[in-house]
This record gives sequence, C-alpha cells and structure tokens, in this order.
Amino acid sequence: MTRGFRVGVDIGGTFTDVAVEQGSRRWSVKVPTTHDAPDDAVMEAVARAMAQCGGSFAEIDFLVHGTTLATNALIERKGARTALLTTAGFRDVLEMGTEGRFDQYDLKIVKPTPLVPRHWRFGVGERLYADGSVLEPLDEAGVEAAADAMSAEGVEAVAIAFLHAYANGAHELRAAEILRYRLGGDVPLSLGHDVSPEMREYERVSTTCANAYLQPVVSAYLLRLERRLQAAGLVVPMLVILSSGSLTTVDAASRFPVRLLESGPAGGAIFACDIARRLGEDRVLSFDVGGTTAKFCMIDKGEAHHALTFEVGRTYRFKRGSGLPVRVPVVDLVEIGAGGGSIARIDAVGRVAVGPESAGSEPGPACYGRGGVQATVSDCDLLLGKLDADSFAGGTMPLDRAAAAQAIITDVAGPAGLSPEAAAYAVIETVAETMASAARVHAAEIGVDVEARTLIAFGGGAPLQAVRFAEKLGIREIIIPAGAGVGSALGFLRAPLAFEIVRTARLLLPGARIEPVRAALAEMEAAAATIVRSVVRGEPDLAVERTAYMRYRGQGHEIAVALPGHPDDSDFAERLRAAFDSAYQRLHGQALADSPAEVTSWVVRVRHRDDTRAAAPRATTPDAAIADAARRIYDGRDECWATWPEYSRETLAPGATASGPAIITEAETTTVVNPGYRFTIDGWGYIRISRETWA
Repeated sequence: MTRGFRVGVDIGGTFTDVAVEQGSRRWSVKVPTTHDAPDDAVMEAVARAMAQCGGSFAEIDFLVHGTTLATNALIERKGARTALLTTAGFRDVLEMGTEGRFDQYDLKIVKPTPLVPRHWRFGVGERLYADGSVLEPLDEAGVEAAADAMSAEGVEAVAIAFLHAYANGAHELRAAEILRYRLGGDVPLSLGHDVSPEMREYERVSTTCANAYLQPVVSAYLLRLERRLQAAGLVVPMLVILSSGSLTTVDAASRFPVRLLESGPAGGAIFACDIARRLGEDRVLSFDVGGTTAKFCMIDKGEAHHALTFEVGRTYRFKRGSGLPVRVPVVDLVEIGAGGGSIARIDAVGRVAVGPESAGSEPGPACYGRGGVQATVSDCDLLLGKLDADSFAGGTMPLDRAAAAQAIITDVAGPAGLSPEAAAYAVIETVAETMASAARVHAAEIGVDVEARTLIAFGGGAPLQAVRFAEKLGIREIIIPAGAGVGSALGFLRAPLAFEIVRTARLLLPGARIEPVRAALAEMEAAAATIVRSVVRGEPDLAVERTAYMRYRGQGHEIAVALPGHPDDSDFAERLRAAFDSAYQRLHGQALADSPAEVTSWVVRVRHRDDTRAAAPRATTPDAAIADAARRIYDGRDECWATWPEYSRETLAPGATASGPAIITEAETTTVVNPGYRFTIDGWGYIRISRETWA
C-alpha cells in the first residue's frame, strides 16, 4: 500500500473504463461492458490496468466506482417487483403527476409508465397536516393487511410515502416496523422522508418508488463487486460516486441507489471542473461523448451547475416533463442519445436520423465484429477515415471496415440514394447539429451565453466531433485534456469526499421564527458529517456549504441562494433576504423587493477539504509539430478524399503546434482538427484548438 495506486472505474453503455494514477503517472484500459454481469468487465479492466502499471490489487489505496447500472435498470425496466404503501386516496399520484401536459397540442400524448403498477399500490388510513401534526392516526391493521397482500404477490421491495411525511416521518417509521415484521428483513424498504424529505408529493413519491425499485438490483451488484475485489486482494473500501459528484460508501449507495442515476456522467463534469480550475477558465461548456450518449454541463468559476431534480426515461426527446421525475441532488447535465454506438437510419420522411437507440457493446456497432449489423456513428467515423481500424482502443480491438460500409449502405446510403461516404458524412453532420441544438436549448433555458465559453471535450467520441460541434455553436476555443478518452474515470479520482442532505423547512421572510430552521440545519450538518467521516481515513478537515432554494411567495419555482454567513448570526434572516433579491436580480433582471420571500428547501453539503495541489505545468517552447504519418480522410464539404497529416499525441511535446487539417491519435480516442483551425500542446499536455481566422 506504499505505492499509492489510485483507481477510477466507469461503466458506460458501451465501454468500461479504468484509469490508474500513481503520482504524475497514469495508465488506462477500455474493455467492452458486459451488461448481463457488469462486474465481469470491471474485474477484467482493473486486472489489465494493474498489470500495465506493474501493481497488484493489494497495492491500491483508493478505488472509486461509477456506473450506469441504476439508469439502465430504470430505462429498461429491469428493477425489483416494487409495491407502494401510501396515504388512502393517493395511490394514483404516480399517474396523475402534476396534472400538467408536457405537450399541450399532442392529443395522443404518451406519459411514462409508473414503476409500480396500480394493483401493487396500497392506500392506508393516516393523515398529516402540512406542518407535520397528526390529523388522522396510522391505521396499523390496514398496514398489516397491505403487508399480507404484498407477500402474496411476491413483492421484492416496498416504497413507503405518506402525505406530508417530509415534515414528520413518524407514520412512515411505524409502517416500516410493521412491514419488516410481516414481510421479513430481506425485503428492502424505502421511506419517503428518508429518501427525499421535500414537499411536492408527486416528485417525492416518484423518487421513493425509484429508490425501492433499484435497491435490490444495485445493492446486490455493489456488494458482489466489492467481494470480488476483496477476493482479488483489495484491502481498502470501494467508494461510489453519486449523481451530485460526491463520494460515498457502498453501504450508503445501497440504501440510496436513486442517487447513482447520474453517477458516471457526474465524473465527467468533475473532470472538466478540475481542468477549468487549473487553467483559470471561468466559463466552460463540458462536452462528454461516450458509446451511448453525449452529455453537456455548464461550468462557472470551476464549479458545475447543480440541480435538485431531473428526469429519467423520457418518452419524448428533449421534452421536459415526459420522464420520471427524480428529486435528489445532481450535477445539472443535458444528456442525449448521440454517442458512438447510436444507430443511424433513414426515417419515415426520408431524413437522416441518429439515435437515441444505441447498439451498445452487445452486439455493438457493425465494425466491432461482435454481431452488430446496424449502422452507427462509429461505423461512419471509420468509413470516413477518422478512426483507424488497427489502432482503435490502443490496438486491442481491431475494427472491420467492410462490415461498417455494408451497414451504412443497407441502412442509410441505399435508402437515401447516396454514396456510402456521403451517407456517413450526413450522419456525422446530423449528430453534430443534434448535439449543438441540445446545447443551445439548455443555454437558453438557464440564461447563459454559450458562445463565450471554452469547450472542454472528453470521452471516447467527443474529440472526434468537438471542432465541428464548437463551430456550430460559435465557440472559439477547444481543449482536449490528457486522458480525454477515460475522462469520467479520471474525474472520479478528483471527486470530493462529501455528502449532501436536502430537506424541506419552510421559512417566510420577513417575520418567521428562524430557530426551527437553525435546528434543522444543525441536524442536517451532523448527519452529513457522519457519512463523510465514515469515508475518510483519519480525522477529516470538514467544510460546510449551505444553500437555500427560495422564491417570492406565490411563485411555483425556486432559485438557489448560497447562505450568507452562519445560520446562528443575529442578522442571518436579513442577509439571506438581501442575497435572494440580488440573485433574483442577476437571473431575471428585476427583483421584487416589496414582495414576501420564502425558503422551501435547504441543502447542506459537508465535504473533506483536500489540499492536494496539481503539479505545475511544464514550460513550453513553440515548435512546429512533426507528423508521424498521413491518413486519407473523406472531406464531405468538397465531396472528395484528401490526405491529412497524422500525429501521435505521445510524441507531441509542450509547445508543439500545427495548422489543420490534422488527425491526432492516442490509445483511448482520436482528435480531429478541421481545416481553418490550429492546435497547440500546452504545458499541461492538453491539446488547445482555436480557429485561425474568425469572421
């Protein structure tokens, strides 16, 4: 354990990535994801990575894991047989939702199917007021009858979510006692006041059901993987990354698997944040493309945007409200089905369409030679010359160009009446425009200027598309960091040891008593600190961050406001109101200073302060980069083949520079520099790409 190997493991829809660091040295491995048994790919990839660096499992002193298992289980509906116990008269909240329509003009609107079918939803007598006081006591006999019915149905998990339980969890706790006695201790229970202690019943019940639905699947996987790693020699605890970008234990992740839904993508955002801080880039758009999806995240002053809610399994692309709402802390990401394995086709009206369906790793793109026959983005990149058949994945996975060409002819070129190369180029252009459109929409929704941002691109597919994507958005500078192909896995190694708790505690300003809120914040801080201490070896140096979600009274949505000072300060309420007015003014251009304001929810985040500093950048000497080879690339704009210089990233020293067109290869990815752009290797070893002329 003196050698200090740090390992990040990321399971994606197509590849499982492992990144290993020891000081300034780095190794990485990509293997196809084994969907039926994800831990098989993890064990293979970690073993290969440790063999590369000459270490053993026993010499790992830090291992972090992120996975798409929870997301896939929800989307593919492969979770547990789940029942819901709720207040009598409220079992249909999962289908009624907010009674809103995400598309008011669609008469055949398709809403997401609830995770719990109606015959497994049980209502029992009980009722609380909104302040948590008891209106009607819990009908314990009704809970016992519901438990017997659940047992007869073979239920594998139970969600307990009573009306207004976020204000008082006593009824949920008593119901849990009865259910444990009647069902036995093997059936996991998810309690709404524990999973999502916030107002808004639909979102809270949906989140609690999702947690219960995932709990048997995720906990079994995490425990199985941890045991296999320990059997291989791992002596330190495996840590798990949350959707918020923080780290937690296997035990906490098993209790709250709903917090893992954006686990993998969060690692990519952390990776981009670390780079933004190193480079002093205040406004960044992170661009992460893997085998299945493309992800975007806005980063300001080195911090990713965060949210308290997101959606899973949308029935309509880009349609907010068409998915299952999940209310937990999360890095604010936009995710679309436009990865390397996304399937291309000609749609019913003769247009080129790509995704959201993906070939994944099983069978994968046609060029993988694993049984796939449908054309994908990776097949098109190979046919256009952007990918090299012999050096893909560091030469460990040769690609079949003939199979790619045949798939493109069958699915796109033939139906559209195009040459295979023109069809492949049309697919890549469609992908770039789809991604750019999603980024534009997101930027408009949150009120930011995307053109003024620096693009940080990573993941196996992003460096291939980054320049064209940036061109469509008007972005002037692109950064391809070292280790870009395994960016999420590297991001896991930068994740803070932290945990955050969200709770509803209403506070009206001015006039309300602040003492109950102070007590609630102190309780939240203590609970979060306990979890962080369980992760950190030794006595941690803890930092506490507090956020209030506020609105003017009568509004339906809140904005995040960092708490100004400590809640025990005598002028805390006045300073909080002033901070809210200021934040509202910045966001909307006008504050309503005469209107009462209210806090609906509070977030307390406790993190371990890590004073580790990144190594300084190397000195750079401008020098012309020397190409190692040449490659034939299909130029879709001129509809002809051209020869582009090819550079090996390993041989490019800091300061090396050249004008495009260019192809820069490395083990995990390939960077495409289009004509009209110039690349330079900076002191960090990052590829910085900028346009040589700008109209």
